[in-house]
Amino acid sequence: MGRTKTEMTDRERIEALLKREKPDRVPIWPFAYDGFAAVYAKASIADAYNNPEVSLAAQRKTCRDFGWVFSPFFHYASFGGWEFGGEIKWPGGEFDQAPTIIRYPVETEEDAWNLQMPDIKTAGFVPLKMAFGMLSARERLDNEPFNVEGFGGGCFGTAANIAGVDNFLRWLIKKPDVAHHLLRLAADFRIALAQYWKDTFGTEGVIPKGGEPTASNQMISPKQFETFALPYIKETQEAVLAMGYQTTYMHICGEHNLNLPHWTGIPFGDPGIVSIGHEITIETAGKYFPDHIILGNMDPAIIQTGTPEDVYEATRKNIEEGKRLPGGYIFSPGCQFPPRANPDNVMAMTGAVNDFGWYDPD
Repeated sequence: MGRTKTEMTDRERIEALLKREKPDRVPIWPFAYDGFAAVYAKASIADAYNNPEVSLAAQRKTCRDFGWVFSPFFHYASFGGWEFGGEIKWPGGEFDQAPTIIRYPVETEEDAWNLQMPDIKTAGFVPLKMAFGMLSARERLDNEPFNVEGFGGGCFGTAANIAGVDNFLRWLIKKPDVAHHLLRLAADFRIALAQYWKDTFGTEGVIPKGGEPTASNQMISPKQFETFALPYIKETQEAVLAMGYQTTYMHICGEHNLNLPHWTGIPFGDPGIVSIGHEITIETAGKYFPDHIILGNMDPAIIQTGTPEDVYEATRKNIEEGKRLPGGYIFSPGCQFPPRANPDNVMAMTGAVNDFGWYDPD
């Protein structure tokens, strides 16, 4: 897609926001777009997760074609299960969107107490993610503010993936000491991975990422969030920032409105990037995180099931709200980009940002 009105590159837009300056136009940086990129580039969804070279090339092409910020993405929501000794299944069916766990490493309380932290360099998905990072680190394009994706806080979801969500949530109530043990392992694992990435790539051009879908209010209460999720997320984020990173990217996934007072006690960086789902309004996010960049939050279902006109209108509304945020705004769907979205809908999304996303000059 050619530019007709642009003064900044997409990399410059993100860099302006990170310096707490206003860019010329709202950047487009979709969350978890790797599956869509693979399908768009005529590869398989499995390639998005187990073929680093194909996945990176597909993402590079997709971001160029649709006018998006290019920040290489190589991760999956079920992270933790395979890495601690379980098994996963690669996506292959008509409705598969990502790897899924088919055997959890922990099924009983005894399994939990016997579990040890794995070798971070050989654990599950980690070698593939490192191979992807080695490839992506070779270049940094004019639409690429970060060329390596690292690890940030996401301990609660990682712990739940070790034992299975049902088991883990049951232990929050009946066996809290077991839950804390798994959370301790998850936090130590993610901190060790962040250090491994720092030792390999440094901090320049690296964006540590985390997310907490399982800690949403659809799954646990605010009190449970305060007791079980908050301490470990905060500790992990503090450890990552102490390594020298200025900015982290945290995806607050799902219904977290009652947890937001707790999220304000978690450090994200100076500034951080706070990604929100459609369950949290842009206005609400701006009130709770006025000093951070808000990324989000259009409902991905609109991109999957709507018409191009629906997508265009939803995007327009989103960016007009986001442009008012005091800490800066990046347009994105509020969760994983639908892998099989209609490219016409995706182009409509980009078109709306190009039409309405420009800031008035001061």
